[in-house]
Amino acid sequence: MSLSKNALRGFIWSFLQQFSNQLITFSVQLILARILLPSEFGLIGMLTVFIGIGTALFEGGMTSSLIRISTVDSKDYSTVFFFNFGVSIFIYLLFFLLAPYIALFYRQPMLTDIARVYGLSFVFLALGTVQNTILTKEMKFKKQTMITFPALVIGSVVGVVLANYDYGVWSLVYSTLTTNILTSIFLWFSSDWQPQFIFDADKFKLHFHFGYKMTLSSLLDTIFTNIYQIIIGRFYSPVLVGYYTRANSLMMLPVGNVSGALNKVVFPLFSKVQDDIPALRAAYKKIMLVVLFVITPIIVLMALLANQLVVFLFTEKWLPIVPIFQIICFSGILYPLHMYNLLILQVKGRSDLFLKLEIIKKVILVGIIVISIFYGFTSLLFGYVIASITALFINTYYAGTMIDYSMKQQLLDILPIFLISICMGILVFFVNSNLIDYNNISRLIISSSAGGIIYIFLAFIFKFQSISDIRNIIRK
Repeated sequence: MSLSKNALRGFIWSFLQQFSNQLITFSVQLILARILLPSEFGLIGMLTVFIGIGTALFEGGMTSSLIRISTVDSKDYSTVFFFNFGVSIFIYLLFFLLAPYIALFYRQPMLTDIARVYGLSFVFLALGTVQNTILTKEMKFKKQTMITFPALVIGSVVGVVLANYDYGVWSLVYSTLTTNILTSIFLWFSSDWQPQFIFDADKFKLHFHFGYKMTLSSLLDTIFTNIYQIIIGRFYSPVLVGYYTRANSLMMLPVGNVSGALNKVVFPLFSKVQDDIPALRAAYKKIMLVVLFVITPIIVLMALLANQLVVFLFTEKWLPIVPIFQIICFSGILYPLHMYNLLILQVKGRSDLFLKLEIIKKVILVGIIVISIFYGFTSLLFGYVIASITALFINTYYAGTMIDYSMKQQLLDILPIFLISICMGILVFFVNSNLIDYNNISRLIISSSAGGIIYIFLAFIFKFQSISDIRNIIRK
């Protein structure tokens, strides 16, 4: 099968996996949002950064190295497997010991027990990481879908049942653990590869040399992606953490579906053409424009219709997330640009530059946080958007030089998408303002339908290439 056909098939199955997982997860979150309190979601949100740090330590760079290098064998896989598994056990023991101090930091005593149980995710995830990496490297996303979907469904059912039996925050904990355990079990039983008792020092040095920089970069990204949960949890309350977490999850729903599905395909695809600069640039440009063409109008519509959307999905008790959601939507639109620019650095083997840029961006973010925190919670959110825009300029500049696709040219190429999205948004605002006497569902349907028609009409009028690209994907 040709590279393009393999990539297309991979994208379709990756998208199905991502969409089905997101659909199940989001549906379950809707149910749980009606049963549980915002503060219970907030308690889990407080631990997100610590779970992310632990996962990055045993998963981040080594698995990326396995995908990036064209020729690997069982020695490579076994070496990475035993390293990941050993590190995951060490991390869990450390997490177990630090749990009381985490609870003390947030002034939430029950976090001690929650952290010690929730932290078992490290070990369960590590058991299936290499098997999952092999499927990604070989672009076998259909098989991944058949593994992850049933595990997620069972874990979700466990969460809903426990929530109905008044398990509160523990329903979220056991739901996650069940999903992770079953995913690893299914990966082991379905994988053609099983670890051998091999730990090759030369293989370890090869992957570690690339991987440790990616791991450090991943650690920085995890910490600072979740730094707002840390700050809000420490200086405000679990309720506000719950609101922020729910707003961020809603914003990431369209972004995660499209970008997440493509990301699995794009990294191995870019890696295969990493030495052909024109091909790499063409692939990058096409993917970037298609993703932004789909995501941007959706995010704009969600921000404009946030009041009706939140009440419809989560009920009125979650209305305080509306202003939070509307502000962070700006950073959500930029997310795909960040991701694909950073992928260019990875496929070109510049993990050193990747790490340096992450450090620079995080120093800038800390400065913005220090300034904005004195002006209240809203200023803190606007500070995050400013940091995201600043990081975009840094990422596009350095990645652009590697594929001869300058930051200026990238911005000029995406500008038309932003302009017609703004025009659509202005028209939808006036449509929605004249539907005050209608109920929430009617306003959502009429306004979003009008927005979709306007956006597609403008795209056809100005002959956007992304329409043809999407049409070709659907035909194939």
